[in-house]
Amino acid sequence: MNSSFELFARGVIILILTLLCSVSALQAGPIIADHVAVTQFDDIPTDTITAIGSNFNIHYVHTSHGSQIVTGISMVETENPTYNPPPFHEPGDDLGHNGDTSWVPSTRIYLNDHPECNMAMFSWCGGCSDNTEAGINIYLAKMEELEADYPDVTFIYMTGHLDGTGTGGNLYARNNQIRDYCNAHDKILFDFADIESWDPDGNYYPDESDYCHWCYDWCSAHTCPSCGSCAHSHCFNCYLKGKAWWWMMARISGWNISMDVDDEDANNLPDSYRLHQNYPNPFNPTTYVSYDLPRASNVQLTVYNVTGQTVQILTHGWQKAGHHQQEWDGCSFTGNPVASGFYFYRLKAGEFVDTKKMVLLK
Repeated sequence: MNSSFELFARGVIILILTLLCSVSALQAGPIIADHVAVTQFDDIPTDTITAIGSNFNIHYVHTSHGSQIVTGISMVETENPTYNPPPFHEPGDDLGHNGDTSWVPSTRIYLNDHPECNMAMFSWCGGCSDNTEAGINIYLAKMEELEADYPDVTFIYMTGHLDGTGTGGNLYARNNQIRDYCNAHDKILFDFADIESWDPDGNYYPDESDYCHWCYDWCSAHTCPSCGSCAHSHCFNCYLKGKAWWWMMARISGWNISMDVDDEDANNLPDSYRLHQNYPNPFNPTTYVSYDLPRASNVQLTVYNVTGQTVQILTHGWQKAGHHQQEWDGCSFTGNPVASGFYFYRLKAGEFVDTKKMVLLK
């Protein structure tokens, strides 16, 4: 009797510890579904894909722009039926405009009436472009309230779609406000804007709009999947968002490819974040920027001119812990060489931020 009880108790303890470790793993750091996520789509294990279809029930508040994700999910399933998504409830609404919170009461009603729902997503449809810092703070605060009141529901944050105003526009500032908050508070973010800002070759289009002009150029030179319609945009834009959504769901489910560190490198990891001085400096026309990551992080390394304008983004996305280096060829987004002078490069990795100065001399 005692032996049986001890075995039972030991089993319960092991089960509890396993669950606690699993929850901890799922909650360790933010999850950012951006253009880098698309590149890791093919690595998602089949068993993870299958489990997603049966483990989630999703409340997705969206209008036309938000439908791009649903269209993309359908395109992925058409290409490979293994990607059979979970059930969606899709009310015709969105996050509105500056300070709008009308989406909150209806969400509460639905979640109260449908305890089987364990995920809630909300998209913008132009409302991020004309928003304010205060308005975005209201959105973030309401998401926090919902998370506190419904702890068994996973809430997905989202950036707004591109509008052609580039890195100097209000949309870029508001999207970065959302990104910064999600990174600092370990949230789950579907980075709608980032996904449509990069082509598969890693070229960045900061002045792109929701139309995705580069998608037409890309698909004229490559084979791309088709769809009946991708709202406001090209089918390839929807397709990439569908792939990023599956990556996000896999990460939420515990798949952790971006966190992997080779055993031989585990003992050589840096113990802190650090941004190094570029080398050579001064330079003409190429220089290298090195930085250290003590843990896997969502990284952005940006070059600015002396007026604070973004000149180039050297890298953006999840990176493994370790020592990293990026090259800058002295060119802007357009591919044109920039003028001689002082420039600044800024590393943002999680909550770590550092900026250094460099000199281009011709």
